[in-house]
Amino acid sequence: MSLDPGLRDRILQSVSDGFDEQIAFTQKLVRMPSLRGHEHPIQDFLFGTLRDRGYAMDRFVMDRAAIEAHPGGSKFSDQHSDAPIVVGIHRPNAETGRSLILQSHLDVVPEGLHDMWSNPPFSARIDGDWMFGRGAADMKAGAAANIYALDALRRIGLQPAATVYVQSVVEEESTGNGALQTFLQGYTADAVLIPEPEDEMLVRANTGVLWFQLQVRGVPVHVREMGEGANAIDGATRLIAVLREIESDWNAEKGKHPHFEEEDHPINLNIGKIEGGDWASSVPSWCNIDCRVSIYPGRSAEDAGREIRERIATFAQQDKFLSNNPPKIVFNGFFAEGYVLEPGSDAEAILGRAHEAAIGAPLKAFMTAGYLDTRVYALYNKIPALCYGPVSRNIHGIDECVSLSSVRRITRAMALFIAEWCGVEPVPE
Repeated sequence: MSLDPGLRDRILQSVSDGFDEQIAFTQKLVRMPSLRGHEHPIQDFLFGTLRDRGYAMDRFVMDRAAIEAHPGGSKFSDQHSDAPIVVGIHRPNAETGRSLILQSHLDVVPEGLHDMWSNPPFSARIDGDWMFGRGAADMKAGAAANIYALDALRRIGLQPAATVYVQSVVEEESTGNGALQTFLQGYTADAVLIPEPEDEMLVRANTGVLWFQLQVRGVPVHVREMGEGANAIDGATRLIAVLREIESDWNAEKGKHPHFEEEDHPINLNIGKIEGGDWASSVPSWCNIDCRVSIYPGRSAEDAGREIRERIATFAQQDKFLSNNPPKIVFNGFFAEGYVLEPGSDAEAILGRAHEAAIGAPLKAFMTAGYLDTRVYALYNKIPALCYGPVSRNIHGIDECVSLSSVRRITRAMALFIAEWCGVEPVPE
């Protein structure tokens, strides 16, 4: 049953009443440089924020053995974060509604060269409708929205009439193991909502992602004696061409995959980092190339990884240098399958009503060709997994920013969704 119009209007107004505070809180998050492995302070800050609101609290670290034993576990490396996962738990007076997970991640990608930014990357500067900063869109605005959508209900004397878990994870930008750990820890609900920056649309389909490093070893000699193929960097560049062939072949299969047929280039290979050699006048003895590639939903990371290994090995056997110096492939991060959100769930219908009430237009769905933590809940928890959030620009790029008017709109939609999905009851006096 849809929300009473009077209650709907009170909730919408309450979000607006608390929005200045929500913006200030988001700025505090953005000003904390929560790069991979350095998320401890921001997770502690969020723990205190939720505890001060009266939530029951849990905090735990990742169980490497359990993650590695699970088919959805990604690969650990020396860079894997050991920051804790934080969960704030709202428990109702009477469990009459449907339970919900509200999840966010507070790890951010590296900011790049600071002199390319218009302002320092962790400034949280506001210019008109836009808040700038690394992580402002991806996804600290969403993390704040989770909290302030619930605050909006409290402001008018209401709270969800069902259990709500407010989860803050790490490792979303590199493995997805944080979300998986919450599932392995036993946290589950009737639905999950993750407010990633998705331009006020619902993600219908999402790619899987693999991270791997190509390692090539050469023959170090003085350049006056260098022979063809002794250069590890030259050998590595030939392997990049093989990876581009794989990317092209996988994109040619898009017609076989619903939700991907109309995309120009749904499968993207990124050569993200190259390191090699020691001296300009020495033939390089080593070269490492860090790569990221996406895969279609329904294909396991194991199967895709096997194809990459086989095609690299086949090429190397025919290469004069690489046949005697076989390259090594190390999977060192994302090893995750994609998902498709099947239409027709009650959760999606309620989000559609909430979106239309808050934004004034029907909710659209689309495919996004990147990793999302909703894959854990869609594939393994098998609950409605809704990824829906604000308009943004330049996520993972220079001058990342999020639209504040859009953040207000999606927070209003989230508050309405929570009220209808979970039901509401009076806050105890």
